[in-house]
Amino acid sequence: MPHLVRPDGCRLYHELHGPDAGSRLILLEGLGGDIPGWRRNIPHLATEHRVIAYDFRGNGQSDKPDRPVTMRTFVEDTMALLDDLTISSTHAYGQSFGGMVAQEMALSHPERVASLVLACTHAGPRLAARIDPPAKVPKDKPYLALYSQEFAREHPDHVAEDILVASQNPQPAHAGRRQWQAIQAWDAWDRLGDIRCPTLVLQGTEDRLISPRNAQMLAERIPGATLFLLEGTGHLYHSEQPEAADRVVLDFLRTVDGHR
Repeated sequence: MPHLVRPDGCRLYHELHGPDAGSRLILLEGLGGDIPGWRRNIPHLATEHRVIAYDFRGNGQSDKPDRPVTMRTFVEDTMALLDDLTISSTHAYGQSFGGMVAQEMALSHPERVASLVLACTHAGPRLAARIDPPAKVPKDKPYLALYSQEFAREHPDHVAEDILVASQNPQPAHAGRRQWQAIQAWDAWDRLGDIRCPTLVLQGTEDRLISPRNAQMLAERIPGATLFLLEGTGHLYHSEQPEAADRVVLDFLRTVDGHR
């Protein structure tokens, strides 16, 4: 199995998809997510790009040590993986927590990030817009908050499949807590103006976990950023409307690659 072992012994699981000749695209998953969460997207994205998918420490098939981490920990893990794969520059597509890691990558290693896709994310909890009132879902079905209300109601089999796939490599409580702590200690709002790479900000209009207002705020603060809102989709917009989401991302990346 393809693992990169970090200096602290943590093993990071990764997969490569698509043509070796294509430009590089690294997928950065959300808190508690894993590579199968991208299963509806990777085949399409990999038709045009060499896709690097990997599980953050604490997620999926990577190790899950119970040790303090910061956002920089996840950035340095990611950069080490790129180094190991001899990738000098990549497009970075981050969702939710992964979008935060992507922002920090672009700020701390700008020469390594060709472009950003920041999806359903924010730049730190200090000034992040919040959902008010919070989404109301049954206590025994908290995962329903990941979807728009309409989608969850009309596509129960789709939701059930997502939950079954996610249950194959569940995140232990301590790993989720460590990632949450990294988010609480991180803030990029005052540095967003320093991001210079082309940036697409993407979010569903019915996101019930992270307010879509955050997408507007990111697009306003990042120089030259493009905002795209997927109508009617929730936090897992890429699961609800994979074809539409992939089309937006690929169109953006074609434009970036065409100008490089």
